[in-house]
Amino acid sequence: MSLWHYPILFLTGIIAGIVDSMAGGGGIITVPVLLNLGLPVPVALGTNKLQSSFGSTSAAWHYARMGVVNLKDCRLGILMTLIGATAGAFTVELLDSEFLAKLIPWLLGAILLYTIFRPQVGQQDHPPRLRWNWFFTAFGLGIGFYDGFFGPGTGAFWAMSFVAVQGMNFVRATGSTKVMNATSNLASLAVFLLHGSVHLGAGLTMGAGQLIGAKIGSGLVMKKGARFVRPVFLTMVTLTLARLIYVSVKGP
Repeated sequence: MSLWHYPILFLTGIIAGIVDSMAGGGGIITVPVLLNLGLPVPVALGTNKLQSSFGSTSAAWHYARMGVVNLKDCRLGILMTLIGATAGAFTVELLDSEFLAKLIPWLLGAILLYTIFRPQVGQQDHPPRLRWNWFFTAFGLGIGFYDGFFGPGTGAFWAMSFVAVQGMNFVRATGSTKVMNATSNLASLAVFLLHGSVHLGAGLTMGAGQLIGAKIGSGLVMKKGARFVRPVFLTMVTLTLARLIYVSVKGP
């Protein structure tokens, strides 16, 4: 990788960090950049996990510091997500991801339509539909496994689960989503590192940008509130959906 690539990676990390800390979907920015700079697909995916771990962990810390999310309340979710993501990452070479590649666009489309036609969803808190231990066990294992195994749209699945199932507003859902994203990113990253599928220079450069972007993005969420997060969420779900459809037709 040439020296002039690194400023591009740093700026990409900042932009992706802003977007990801607000609504998820930063991977649709970072993965194409890594691929276009010449990294093989497995290395691009592993490097993406490294840089996104910086952003999600930083955003989770900012949201916790600002009181949006209580990390003690998320302990079971963190544990279940860690187990699920680790299992998913180790399963990558054993299972065919083609089925998920076809299914996920439909699920993201359903989330998009649900959010569009339910404009009040996520604007205010509502009572949870499930006990938190049941929710974290089921969704932590399920979404964690998905993120370790496949990944695209994980933030949208977590955010909508917190909103639709547990009645959170979009701000609280975003904070909790970042905690779970950070957990599954770190678990998956460990597996990629074991396989040697990470470009450390590129990942650390983008990660430095992610730290800046995550601070900016989380600050915007706290300042603007749920009405600001909703359109950003809809935009990123739409772009992620479009990216998945494009990849299914044209390839990565």
